[in-house]
Amino acid sequence: WKWTPRVMERISLTETVALSRLIYGMWRLADDSDTSPRHVQAKIEACLAQGITTMDQADIYGGYEAEEVFGNVLRAAPHLRDHIEIVTKCDILVGAGRYASTRVKHYDTSAAHIAASIDHSLCLMGTEKIDLLLVHRPDPMMDHHETGAALDAAVASGKVASVGVSNFKRHDWTLLQSAMKTPLATNQIEMSVVENSAFTNGDLAFLQEFGVPPMAWSPLAGGTLFQGENPKLLSLLNEIGAGDVAAAAVAWLLAHPARIMPVLGTNNLSRIAKLDAACAITFDRERWFEVFEAANGCEVP
Repeated sequence: WKWTPRVMERISLTETVALSRLIYGMWRLADDSDTSPRHVQAKIEACLAQGITTMDQADIYGGYEAEEVFGNVLRAAPHLRDHIEIVTKCDILVGAGRYASTRVKHYDTSAAHIAASIDHSLCLMGTEKIDLLLVHRPDPMMDHHETGAALDAAVASGKVASVGVSNFKRHDWTLLQSAMKTPLATNQIEMSVVENSAFTNGDLAFLQEFGVPPMAWSPLAGGTLFQGENPKLLSLLNEIGAGDVAAAAVAWLLAHPARIMPVLGTNNLSRIAKLDAACAITFDRERWFEVFEAANGCEVP
């Protein structure tokens, strides 16, 4: 390694799996005008320089192409694999890529599909192990006994180090966990200054109750924070972040005691290089509630 990475807090999910507090999201990786291994490697190295070691993928990203774009880097620069944790997801089928013949978008949590998805992901990313596999969306057709056994088998096989879920409600979580030997390690849910319902609807409280660190997708609300729809909130975040609205918005999530891990996705190298700016911003309780109030347009009850 040519440099000493900046110190980044790490969150332990299991005895063997820990993630960086900030996570690089690869949702748009295949959408960049330059998907060459050299350019993608520069993004990964910009993350590693900050201590951001966790890369978030999903089989469906980029129309089922993003994992291969990422894998091309690991094949070209295999030393990188020793410095990162790979998160990926499965269960969404839509008419694109290898599932082009799919008639209707749907979810598949069958044992056969989970096993096939794992093998596809391992092959496309050129790795022997997935550090964290997530069930991407709750499946209303889920046979929890079959799905739970399939996830347990994936861990037992050594192909997956830990398993979790994404977008699950408490009832979805407890149903699946009831049929598993392996503890579910995390739930990746939407959380941001703007989409803050998880802080009051019980989603976050449930995870806190059991000491499960959550991951937050779309922590910048899909960019709506910057569009001026809420001038008061934008001005406040700009003030707190000394001009860096994104850093202030992410820091607001980091300030919560649930140990939230924001998943930050951008293809812009200059933005990637300063993702950890959020870690330097602190919130006291009143400041946190100022942002909460500005985002919701009213004071708390």
